[in-house]
Amino acid sequence: MNTPPKQPKYSAIIPVYNSAPIVGDTLDRTVAFFEQHGFDYEVVAVNDGSRDGSWEVVRAKAEANPRIVAINLLRNYGQHTAVLCGFKNSVGDYVITLDDDLQNPPEEMIHLIRAAEEGHDVVFGRFRQKQHAGYRRWGSRLVGLLNTRIFRKPEDLTLSNFRIIRRDVVERICAYRTTYPYIPGLILMFSGSPANVWVEHRSRPVGKSNYNWLKIAELVMRILFNYSSFPLRLASTAGAAVAIVSFLLGFFYLIRALVTGFAVAGWATLVVMLAFFNGLLVLMMSMLGEYVVRLLNQASSAESYHIGEALNRHV
Repeated sequence: MNTPPKQPKYSAIIPVYNSAPIVGDTLDRTVAFFEQHGFDYEVVAVNDGSRDGSWEVVRAKAEANPRIVAINLLRNYGQHTAVLCGFKNSVGDYVITLDDDLQNPPEEMIHLIRAAEEGHDVVFGRFRQKQHAGYRRWGSRLVGLLNTRIFRKPEDLTLSNFRIIRRDVVERICAYRTTYPYIPGLILMFSGSPANVWVEHRSRPVGKSNYNWLKIAELVMRILFNYSSFPLRLASTAGAAVAIVSFLLGFFYLIRALVTGFAVAGWATLVVMLAFFNGLLVLMMSMLGEYVVRLLNQASSAESYHIGEALNRHV
């Protein structure tokens, strides 16, 4: 007698930050989606140090529904760290990540689920039309270039925060030790058959995005200094180029001095050269210092986050 296949369980992970007016609706619609389709599920809402009462909304929803896991982090660690916390506190066979502001409509999760059923270990939602500000699109292009160069992202693959990930990929990500997680890069590192599926993307109905140029710059720095040796290679190349130019310039001045004799002329040139070369040395030392600080943080900290309070936690 053949036993029917076990129904997979889905974990929806929602990082929450300063979204008190809308996060309650996000949780309600996410729960309603799973209930409507009869899926086994849990919703993991991770409050990332919100300052506007978001935690009170999330906690109330968790108290009313045991399928909502509510986690309150001690402080703001950033979206990627909050998602990693959600990974480590989820138990689903598949993990779905979506934003807290309804720009990823929970009803669109059905497209991710159907695509994952075809055998892909990760499926990213590809938005038909992004409802983002222009500067965010430019930031996305820069980050996309880094993903292609550093993580070898396939050219035809579009990354987004709206995605479904199979449990084995999630386990590999959780086993990777880092205090500076970058979730899309880790997914690319530990998945074998990524895919895209078309989904809708909505405008934020309430408030404004917390994502700005500073956040984009921090993300670029995280990628470059924690998953790439590009800054070191760039500094080494610049140092080698300056050394060669300095040697040639020194050889030129030596020959000229031997032919025409020594003179006081050129004092300004000497000062400018010293200032330039010393500035370059300081830049190189700063890059090395950035690497050393991050390595020390990673070696001295066992966790990239700390939990202050949790409800309905199963892990």
